[in-house]
Amino acid sequence: MTATGDPSRARPGCGLFALNHRLGAAARDHAPHLGVVDVEAIVDVTSATAAAAAGGHGPDPADTASALGAVAETTQGRAATVFPETRPVSWAAFGALIPVLAGSAGAGASCVATAITDALQADRRCALLVDADDPARSGLACASTWDGPWLRPVNEQVSVRYSWRDDALLARLETPLPTITPGMVPVPPDWLPDPPPTPLHTTVVDLGHGGWRAAATPVYGAGGWLRRGLPAQRPILVVRATRPSLRQAEELLARLEPWVQRGVATPVFQLVVNNARKWPSGVIGAAGPRIEALLDDAVFVPHERSWEIAGVTDDPSPPKAVDALRPLLASWGLITSPRHR
Repeated sequence: MTATGDPSRARPGCGLFALNHRLGAAARDHAPHLGVVDVEAIVDVTSATAAAAAGGHGPDPADTASALGAVAETTQGRAATVFPETRPVSWAAFGALIPVLAGSAGAGASCVATAITDALQADRRCALLVDADDPARSGLACASTWDGPWLRPVNEQVSVRYSWRDDALLARLETPLPTITPGMVPVPPDWLPDPPPTPLHTTVVDLGHGGWRAAATPVYGAGGWLRRGLPAQRPILVVRATRPSLRQAEELLARLEPWVQRGVATPVFQLVVNNARKWPSGVIGAAGPRIEALLDDAVFVPHERSWEIAGVTDDPSPPKAVDALRPLLASWGLITSPRHR
């Protein structure tokens, strides 16, 4: 059928609501159990290509929506087998597990996750850095000099690629599809190399832009890294020393709180304030009750111009940032105390 006769194609005069409805229906064609968060993500990315499709350029957005829905359904089917909600979670294979969430946009969670990883490997600890974000939105896209040759297929369309960041192992998602929806993110066991490093001392997980979603759905997608288990994780919340950042971080904790109260998720363990040495006057007054409980033990990471300009690159993390995080890691017994180095 031609683009003109295909009702799935976008056409001039076709209402946006009708288009989105058709794309959502296409996403569910082969995925009857597709979650709302996945449908929303699929409609967002495929509706953006509708104009090109209407002009006869590019793939039919309905076909793309259907393919994305099928992959999300396949991934969730596997999740129900290897990481079921009804089974107690053991994090032992990951060593010490540190999920890193961004409390607000631009907080620098990827930078902090990378600096933690670099501090670990500088102390000769075997570290795995997991990039659980959509590759198109990842803050770790340039964290390794080159992509490694090792792939772990999760299904026909999604794989985990392993690369080296100096002596640390970096795991990132790879797909030929235009996006990774929340339901397409592999469950934690599928991120481990086969065979896994022995011993693996620490796994650092950058939840990136997915932190807001993960806090609301810790039994789904990247949120699986927040599921309560043993040994307990130490989730880190990264914020900026600004009133808007603290307000947004409070909302994130509010989304996570019901899951924590039900015993499903692990609460945030540590607040890290990026790009500051102390609180500016008047900022902490914006802290809500959940953030306020974390203020006394907050760790400050000083401003780094290289991060502001380039983000995370394959260069080592700035020494001042790594040094700011070392006492925290030493207090957790993950590295040697700076006093004894």
